Amino acid sequence: MVTGRRPEPLDDAAAELRRRTGAEVHALVGDVADPGTAERTVDEVTTRFGALDVLVLNAGGPPPGRILDVDDERWRAAFDLLLLGPLRLAGLVLPAMAARGFGRVVFVTSTAVRQPQPDLATSVVLRTAVTAAAKLLSREFAARGVTVNCVAPGPTATARRYEILAARAERTGASLATLDADDVATVPAGRAGRPEEIGAAVAFLASEAASYVNGTVLTVDGGRTETI
Repeated sequence: MVTGRRPEPLDDAAAELRRRTGAEVHALVGDVADPGTAERTVDEVTTRFGALDVLVLNAGGPPPGRILDVDDERWRAAFDLLLLGPLRLAGLVLPAMAARGFGRVVFVTSTAVRQPQPDLATSVVLRTAVTAAAKLLSREFAARGVTVNCVAPGPTATARRYEILAARAERTGASLATLDADDVATVPAGRAGRPEEIGAAVAFLASEAASYVNGTVLTVDGGRTETI
């Protein structure tokens, strides 16, 4: 089951998954910030598949902005999108996972939680809160066969990355090409990541092979983050 706010990209993603895997794939339009989406998602999955074994929470990023430039309305919207919505959904599935003795919850966050970027204030603050919440959940459910982890991507070749670079270009007057090159220059691997590389990390944490990996943040950034 894949969910998202926009029907056309969602349907395209579902079709691509069917083509690549031959699996039964369903698409559900919904906004994780909407309380009703969480219940609809869980109901739909359990009706179609019987149980929900793996939950990957990958909420889209809020608009870029520096911390004192973000008004109350944008903070509330970002809170619902990045923290409250994902926690609401996790809270609905974790007890059932624990009762069955197996479950995987993966929050997709950002390397900004370890190396904050000034123009991504809401993402930095709220994804850091998600990381703390994931740690608490990982300890609460670990003894019942459930793991809770985070994947923190660095620069990745997605539309979101170019949205951030475009906002920087507008603010600073620098060209998009220059900002792109400067950003890549901070990555020891010398390039932005590919979306499938982030997916591979998520797939590992969702697998049996990662049964003893719990409460951790798996950084996928080509070596960019400078902290140990």
